Amino acid sequence: MSANEDQEMELEALRSIYEGDESFRELSPVSFQYRIGENGDPKAFLIEISWTETYPQTPPIISMNAFFNNTISSAVKQSILAKLQEAVEVNLGTAMTYTLFEYAKDNKDQFMENHQPVNSTIPISSIISVETPNTAPSSKKKEKKEQLSKAQKRKLADKTDHKGELPRGWNWVDVVKHLSKTGSKED
Repeated sequence: MSANEDQEMELEALRSIYEGDESFRELSPVSFQYRIGENGDPKAFLIEISWTETYPQTPPIISMNAFFNNTISSAVKQSILAKLQEAVEVNLGTAMTYTLFEYAKDNKDQFMENHQPVNSTIPISSIISVETPNTAPSSKKKEKKEQLSKAQKRKLADKTDHKGELPRGWNWVDVVKHLSKTGSKED
């Protein structure tokens, strides 16, 4: 069987296995995410598996770079990825996406035993306080936006199409009307 046939069969299997499972998400036909742990669980994490062209003969790309994982330290992420990589090597040549997700679910507690939630509010607040002096003067320079009356808005809406764009030729001069006003006659 070719790699593409293997991938198609695995894709069908994943869709049927995880149908209705809120933790599973198909990003594309070759890229999948699975949330290990319940929503609101501080030890929950998200694994993303992307297949290469030659998968399953070659390892898939496993990532934990999703924003969902921003409270997990890079050391814990590296540890989880290393353990998943070991599972990849054991299963190389076979459809392993389901196996990897289940392996992560079964070993969640072991994977997250050294997890101390990283408090992401400290860096954000320090970034804000650092940037505030730089952004304050620019906000004073900004002029107040021109406010349109209801009549002006209605008139503008009548001139524009559903996308807010003026129709082609909205400012063209009506040639007949123009010539009649100028009194130019060619007889």
